[in-house]
Amino acid sequence: MSVYRLDHLLAPQSVALVGGSPRPGSLGAAVLHNIRSAGFAGPIGIVHPRHAEIAGLRTHRRIADLSFVPDVIVVTTPAAAIPDIVAEAGAAGVAGAIIISAGLGRGAGSIAEETNHNARAHGLRLIGPNCLGVMVPRARLNAGFAAHMPGDGHLALISQSGAIAAAMVEWAAPKRIGFSGIVSVGDQLDVDVADLLDFYALDGRTRAILLYAEQVKDARKFMSAARAAARVKPVVVVKSGRMAQGAKAAATHTGALAGADAVYDAAFRRAGLLRVIGLQDLFDCASILGQSRPPEGSRLAILTNGGGLGILAIDRLVELGGTPADLSPETAAHLDRVLPPTWSKANPVDIVGDADGARYAAALDALLADPASDAVLVMNVETAVADAAAIAATVATRVAAHREDVAPKPVLAAWIGADRDAIAAFESAAVPHFATDDEAVRAFMHLAHHREALSALSAVPPAIAETFTPDAAAGRRIVEAALADGRTWLDPLDAAALLSAYRIPTVPTLAAHDADEAVQQAEPFFAQKLPVAAKILSRDIVHKSDIGGVVLGITDAPALREAVAGILERAQRHRPDARIDGVLIQPMIVRPKAREVILGIADDPTFGPVMVFGHGGTAVEIIDDKALALPPLDLALARDLIERTRVAKLLRAYRDVPAVKPDEVALTLVKLSQMAVDLPEIRELDINPLIADETGVLALDARFAIAPPQALFAGQTRLAIRPYPSAWQGDLDVKDMHVTYRPIRPEDEPALRSFLDTIDAADLRLRFLGTLKEFTHPFIARLTQLDYARSMAFVAYETATQAIAGVVRLHSDSLYETAEYAVLVRSDLKGRGLGFALMQLLIRYARAEGLTALTGQVLNDNVAMLQMCRELGFTVSANADDPSVTEVRRDLRS
Repeated sequence: MSVYRLDHLLAPQSVALVGGSPRPGSLGAAVLHNIRSAGFAGPIGIVHPRHAEIAGLRTHRRIADLSFVPDVIVVTTPAAAIPDIVAEAGAAGVAGAIIISAGLGRGAGSIAEETNHNARAHGLRLIGPNCLGVMVPRARLNAGFAAHMPGDGHLALISQSGAIAAAMVEWAAPKRIGFSGIVSVGDQLDVDVADLLDFYALDGRTRAILLYAEQVKDARKFMSAARAAARVKPVVVVKSGRMAQGAKAAATHTGALAGADAVYDAAFRRAGLLRVIGLQDLFDCASILGQSRPPEGSRLAILTNGGGLGILAIDRLVELGGTPADLSPETAAHLDRVLPPTWSKANPVDIVGDADGARYAAALDALLADPASDAVLVMNVETAVADAAAIAATVATRVAAHREDVAPKPVLAAWIGADRDAIAAFESAAVPHFATDDEAVRAFMHLAHHREALSALSAVPPAIAETFTPDAAAGRRIVEAALADGRTWLDPLDAAALLSAYRIPTVPTLAAHDADEAVQQAEPFFAQKLPVAAKILSRDIVHKSDIGGVVLGITDAPALREAVAGILERAQRHRPDARIDGVLIQPMIVRPKAREVILGIADDPTFGPVMVFGHGGTAVEIIDDKALALPPLDLALARDLIERTRVAKLLRAYRDVPAVKPDEVALTLVKLSQMAVDLPEIRELDINPLIADETGVLALDARFAIAPPQALFAGQTRLAIRPYPSAWQGDLDVKDMHVTYRPIRPEDEPALRSFLDTIDAADLRLRFLGTLKEFTHPFIARLTQLDYARSMAFVAYETATQAIAGVVRLHSDSLYETAEYAVLVRSDLKGRGLGFALMQLLIRYARAEGLTALTGQVLNDNVAMLQMCRELGFTVSANADDPSVTEVRRDLRS
C-alpha cells in the first residue's frame, strides 16, 4: 500500500495507547512513559479494559469511548486481543496502528493474518508487530520502548532490528546527530521497508536515509522504492547475514557462484544504494550525512600539523579509490602568503607542528575556497606548543560559518587523542569527527563512491553497434518442447539451438548414437585437420567431466571409436540410472590466445534471475572471480559487470596478446539478459567457457536448467526490475505524416534534448507549469531513465526524419492506482491531432495496467489542452490551492 496514510502514523496529531500498564518495568509502562516524557503536544489517550487510571491518567475501556479519534494507536496488549483491537480502531476511523507486541505468528490461520485482514477492511495501516516502535522528534513522538528520545535532525532510520534502532539512538545522542524519523518495522505485516523508503524519499526534512536490512519481502516493490529514493538522496544500507549462502544447492557453476549475500549486493548496487559492512561504517556515514551534504566527487584536501599523518591519510585515500586534490595555483600562492615557508607546498597541506588556531583557520579558509577539491579533512596531533582543544574550537567556528555559503563543502575532522573539550567543540558545531585518519577517510570514501555510483546510473547508455534481434519465438519453442517432454534440462543440441536463436556464436554440435555414427559425423572435421571432442549425451548427466564423459583432442577415426566406447562404458558404470542417448561430437576450436570466461543466469529465491560473469574454466569455483547484476542489462551495465572482476584485465591487450574484440563479451551479456526477460522458464544457465579473443566470442559449452514459469510479480514473471515493455510499439494515425511510437529508453536522451530545444518557450511553460532556463543532464535523465513498474513514457517519431515529434507520459501513485499524465508535442506539429493520438495511447496503456484514473494539472490559459481533455472524457474542476491551475481527471473504469 506504500505511503497511503503514513503521514498519520509518522506525524500524528493525536495518539492512544492500547494496553498501557501500571506495573513498573512492563512494556506498557515503558511506552506510556516515553510518549508522555517526549512532550507530544496532541491529545493522548489510554485504553485498558481493567484499570480505571494508569500513571495518573484516566483510561477508557474501548477506543470508541475516547473523546477524540486518534490518528494512531500504539498497541502493547497480548497478541490474542490485537485482531479485535485493530477492527475496532478501523471502525472508529483510526488511520494506523503501531503494534509493539510480539507473538502474532505468521501465515494462514495466524493472529497476524486476522489482524492484517481487519486492518485492510478499513484502510488502517500497520507498523510491526514485534517492533521497537516509532520515534519522530519533530512531532515529539516517542511511541516505543527505546531508552532515550533522539534529537531532531535530517536523517531517517529504517530498521528491521529494534536493537539496531536503539543502538543508533544511543550512539547519536552525544554527537548531537538528529533524526527526522526512526522506524522499527518488526515483522512488516503491512508497512515495509519499501513503503518507508517511498515516504522518506518525498520528505523534505530528510536529507539521507539509513537502512538496516535483514531480508527483502517483495523484490520488485523494494527495487522500485530504493531506485526512486536513491535518485533524490543518499540511502545507506547495512545488510546482515553476509556469510550465509543460498538456501538451495546450485546445480550449475553459475548458481554456485551466486551466493545469497552477493545477490543482495548486486540489488543494492543496481538501485544506487550505498552498502556498508557494519555498524561502525553506518555510524561514520551518519556522522557526515547528519551534519553536511555529500561531496560532489572524490577529491579530498587534507590539512594537518603532522606530515607523516597526512601521508598515511593520502595512502589510505588512494587505496580506497579516492583522489588527493591538487591545489590550484591560486590556492598555493595564497597559502604561501599566509603560512610559514616550511609548509609542505602540496596536498597534504602540512602546516608544521607548532601550528595554532590562527594558522589552521587561514589554511582552512583557503582550502574551502579552492574549486579543485570536493571536501576537506582537518587533522591534528596534539603537541606541547599548541592547544588542540583551542584549535578544534577555531576549526569548528570556521566550518559553521562556511555552511552559510551557497555550495558548502563537507569538512571532516580527525583529532588524534582528542580530549573532551575538542570533541565538545566539534559536536557543538555539528562537525563530523573521527578518532583516526583511517576512519575519517573511509567515511569520506563511502559517500564519494555513492556519488560515483549515482553518476554512473544516470549516464546515457552507449548505443549497441550490432543490431541485435533475437528469435524469441524459436527460443520459446525449444523450451516449451523440452518442458512438454518432462525435461528439467535442455540437452546440448537444444542448448546450442537456443544460443543460436539469441545470436550467440557456439561451436558446431552433432549427435551420434554409436561409434559408427560418431565417426561419420566427425569426418568433415578430420578432413580439415581439426581434432574433435566427444561428450556423453544424456539428459540425466549435467556435469559430464565428473563421470569421465568427455574426451578431448581426438584426431582420427580409430581414436574416436575407442573414445566413444570408453565414454559409454564409464557413463553406464557410474550412472546406471541415467538415460544415455549416445555422444556429442564437436570440433575443437584452437584459439591459442583466447581467454575463458563464464557467463550465466542464476535463480535467486528473492530477486529472481541474476546475471553472473567471471573467470571461466573447470576451476571456476576455486578461482571465485565473479560479479553479479540484476537483469535487464544494457551495454553500460554489462561493461560495469565485467569491470568488477579480475579477469577484466585479461580481456585487454598485454604483451603479444591482442585485446578481445571490443564489447563482444558485454554484448553477449546483454543477449543473455534478454533471454532471461523473454524466457522465464530458464531457472539456471551457464556458458562455461565462453572463449574470447580479437576475433570475437564462442560458446564451447552451455547448460540450461528449466522449469514452468512462476508468476512472482503482478503482471510479470520473476524479474525484480520490470523490463523494457517492447510489446508497446506501433504506428499512430496522424494527419499528413507517418508516426511510430515506442516506450522511451535511456539512450533517447540526446534525441529528447534536441526535441526540447525545438519547443517554443510558451509551450514549455504550459507543459512544465513554469519557466525552464536550461535542460540539464540530471533533468533529462529523469525523463528518460524510467522504472517501468511505476512510470511510462511513449516517444512518437516522425518516420521521415526519425526526429521526436511528441512525448506522452504517466507516473503512478504509490498504490499503482492513479497516475498523473503529461503530454508535449513539437511546436511546429501542433494542430495535426498528434497530442490527441498520444493521449488515446496513454489511456489504452493505463487501462491495460489496471490503473483506475489519470489525473493532471493544466494552466487555465492552456485552452487547447483543456478542450482535448473534455473530448477525451476528463472531468474538469478548479484547483483549491492555485486559482491559475485547473484539475483534470479521467476515470478509467468506464
